[in-house]
Amino acid sequence: MVLVSYRPIMLVGCIAIIMDLLQAGKERETLLCTEEPMTTVDFIIALFCQVDTYLHAVPKHPHATLWPSEVVILGILHALKGVGNRAFYRWLTRDYRALFLRLPERPRLFRLFTTPQNWTQAFLASPTVLGVIDTYGLELIHPIRGGRSPQQIGRKGLSNHRWIVGGTLCLLLNQYGLVVGWDCATANVADNTFQWLIRLFEERMMV
Repeated sequence: MVLVSYRPIMLVGCIAIIMDLLQAGKERETLLCTEEPMTTVDFIIALFCQVDTYLHAVPKHPHATLWPSEVVILGILHALKGVGNRAFYRWLTRDYRALFLRLPERPRLFRLFTTPQNWTQAFLASPTVLGVIDTYGLELIHPIRGGRSPQQIGRKGLSNHRWIVGGTLCLLLNQYGLVVGWDCATANVADNTFQWLIRLFEERMMV
């Protein structure tokens, strides 16, 4: 069973973009402790520039109020914030509404987050000779609460020697630590389920 949720999708996009942003930051020659700390507004703007570099060619729907890059940015901010839908929307409208003037109502905004799942491919890095692959458990609910809802999308499984109810995220990184490929499933699947990801790049990478 595939884990169907926009959170893992946005998490992958977040990881790919943030690592790319950090890699770009390493290329600047600056002295230690000489830069002013980056504010949240500066971070959002810098992140938007990174996202728009990849998605500037994606057209906007005639009836949409947000550009594709804005939708992706909001989804990434939600994943980074790590809070519920209501708390995130309150934080966004209270402090950063000026950056998103045409922000839709909360239910419509979170429905939009399911749209850009396929856009994640645009942020993936190129493969290199050396690479590494690993899995990471994503706990969605406490194990005690598992099975209470028929809408539960996670499953019970082991992660880091403890039980979780959620999913498993698999990342394939190149030698620079950038995401080349990914997959996700429920937490009860074995790690060898993701071996197809290695075979996909076996002629271009040593994993």
